[in-house]
Amino acid sequence: MSTTKPAKKVGKGPSQEKIIADFNQLRQDHRSLMSKVAELEGDVNEHRLVIETLKEVDGERKCCRLVGGILVERTVQEVLPALEHNKEQIQKLIESLGKQIQSKSAELTEYREKYNIKVKGEQPPSSEEEKGSSASQGVLVAKDSK
Repeated sequence: MSTTKPAKKVGKGPSQEKIIADFNQLRQDHRSLMSKVAELEGDVNEHRLVIETLKEVDGERKCCRLVGGILVERTVQEVLPALEHNKEQIQKLIESLGKQIQSKSAELTEYREKYNIKVKGEQPPSSEEEKGSSASQGVLVAKDSK
């Protein structure tokens, strides 16, 4: 895993170890929010597929639904509104987590700038932009070995 270090010693502030630990905790929080959003987006996609499938089926047809670890038999017309409601709630949660991610990103950037933190292996933004523009072309170039 990459390690971080402050570029300069901060006088009468927290120790380097504390700064690094806090920074790593912020990064971990940010990563966990991102992974939760990815998981919920997968759930929304699954709900969408099930809803699309059930809309094509007769409303009186029986189907099973897992509720709290128990498989319950219901009709499509009973299950469909609940699925649509769950999908909407998950989408609202994703929006809420998106706002939390934005604030956590801002907090992370502010903390990085405050303590002038450089992450090993991370390139400056200007070179990343150049790299990103060439990478988006999808061209692989081999160097001559002469």
